[in-house]
Amino acid sequence: MELAVTPWAIPVAAVAALVVGSIWYNPKVFGNVWMRESGMTEEKMKGSNMIKIFGLSLVFAALLAILLMQFTNHQWGAMGMVGGDPTDALPSFEAFMADYGNAFRTYKHGALHGTIFGLFGALPIIGTIALFERKSAKYIFINAGYWVVTLAIMGALLCGL
Repeated sequence: MELAVTPWAIPVAAVAALVVGSIWYNPKVFGNVWMRESGMTEEKMKGSNMIKIFGLSLVFAALLAILLMQFTNHQWGAMGMVGGDPTDALPSFEAFMADYGNAFRTYKHGALHGTIFGLFGALPIIGTIALFERKSAKYIFINAGYWVVTLAIMGALLCGL
């Protein structure tokens, strides 16, 4: 029975979030607009602890990758049906996993679920917070767009690796 995700899929997906962010928030892409819409200034950026920011961002991305893995890899749902321990499962579980254990384990499938997770998870959360903070639609779509793209890439990596 094959259920495990490649051990390095979660760290790779987490690093992907930082790579996408470095492109997405680059001044030549959305960085300047994001700075204006968020109220961020060069002075504020210079006075920050970048090691702490990037370190925690990597930890948060890893946590998100662990959660996203539950949505992209359907086999985890099968594991939940037997209480998480396949050694306690009936023989029919082994047969089921032999037939379907690698079903839908593609980059394309993971990207689809990551995109859905971004649209139905990240967008409403970011949008609600931004509305109460009186941020613009540009701010919402720049930040939510980052997460939709990032989660699609993370999902593809988690499901395809």
